[in-house]
Amino acid sequence: MKDIVTTEFGEIKIENEVIAKYAGSAAVECFGVVGMASVNMKDGIVKLLRRDNIKHGVNVIMKDDALVINLHIIVAYGVSISAVADNLISNVKYKVEEFTNMEVNKINVIVEGVRITE
Repeated sequence: MKDIVTTEFGEIKIENEVIAKYAGSAAVECFGVVGMASVNMKDGIVKLLRRDNIKHGVNVIMKDDALVINLHIIVAYGVSISAVADNLISNVKYKVEEFTNMEVNKINVIVEGVRITE
C-alpha cells in the first residue's frame, strides 16, 4: 500500500516499506534499543534483525490520513523500558513526520526481548 502526500506541486506516493525502513533506522539509534525483532508466529521464536532487514520489525498502517507504526524491539538489559519507549516514540515520531510530511497518530512499542550488551 502506498501513502499519498498531496502538495501544491502534485502528489507524492510513499511505499509503506520505505517508511518502515526509515522508522526502524530511527528506532535503533535510540539509547537502550539493541535492535529490531522479528517474531516467527508459528514457533514463537524472536530473532534480532540485521541492519539490512530492519523493516521486518516495523509495521506501518495508514489510518484516517495518519500513520500508525508498530515497532517490535529488543532492549538492552538493565535499562528502564518505559524510558526507552518514551524516547523511542518521540524520536521516531519526529523523524518520520519530518521525512514524510505526514502525521504519526500512534506508535506502539512491542518489547520482544531483552539482551545483555557489552
